[in-house]
Amino acid sequence: MKSVLLCLVLLTAMLNGYSQGETIYLYPNGVPGSKGIQIQEESITTDGITRVKDITNPVLYMYQPKNKTSDAAVIICPGGGYSILAIDHEGYEIAEWFNARGITAFVLKYRLPQTNLFENAELRPLQDAQQAIRIVRKNAAIYRISPDKIGLMGFSAGGHLASTAATHFDTQFGEIIDSGISVRPDFSILIYPVITFDESVTHSGSRRNLLGETPSSEKIGYYSNNLHVTNATPPTFLISTTDDGVSPENSILYYQACQKNKVPVEMHIYEKGGHGYALKKKGLGPVETWPDRLEDWMRARLLMK
Repeated sequence: MKSVLLCLVLLTAMLNGYSQGETIYLYPNGVPGSKGIQIQEESITTDGITRVKDITNPVLYMYQPKNKTSDAAVIICPGGGYSILAIDHEGYEIAEWFNARGITAFVLKYRLPQTNLFENAELRPLQDAQQAIRIVRKNAAIYRISPDKIGLMGFSAGGHLASTAATHFDTQFGEIIDSGISVRPDFSILIYPVITFDESVTHSGSRRNLLGETPSSEKIGYYSNNLHVTNATPPTFLISTTDDGVSPENSILYYQACQKNKVPVEMHIYEKGGHGYALKKKGLGPVETWPDRLEDWMRARLLMK
């Protein structure tokens, strides 16, 4: 029965113009920073949303389009407040959307900053994002993509992770360093992102889960990514809504920093839509058209045909 169901899933994927391909382990020779705790990864689906946590062996899931029309690739970081990953609607479904438009996509199942599982836990999500970029860039010829068209996309706290990678790429974090491979994303797509850890604006749960209850002012500044935009920050696309619990001020601050540093940037703020909608929630009004605006932006940047 399981084999029949798997065949049906794969057939459906092919008919929809995509196929989940290789599962790529980020650290096949051992996960750095692990405390060696044996724990079962947890995946729970409620209200149609799958939430994953206790990730001890991070992976990239590669999605190849049936009709490949672009040499760009996008690595997708699901959100979840740095406490879970909303991996279906902010991961797999987004990869399928890119595949339907001829673009190779990767879903990053990154480690959460769980102090019970990892030493220096706050570094592990960023280490995983940088390692994902290294792997994709190093194997660009195999994946039939351009090594200078690799983007990083993030939702909510995944947007914080993506913007951290887009502003802190001069330092390679953790135990794995390869000076011969840049970890700078070539573009970033930030959807209802957390950007700043300033308490007047930030999403307090994301900050607390990454840095603890009482982070130092130095840590708050370091992870407030609008403060680290330079003219080397990659071109950026931003989406937020006015009624979001993650304040649109996060996107505005990043947009203003990009403008100040002459970084190509586009931002759309919708009146309504709340949070966590991705492609899943319907009946929200104009915010549902945000993927069309992303298509326009990617075509203008010659990333999509």
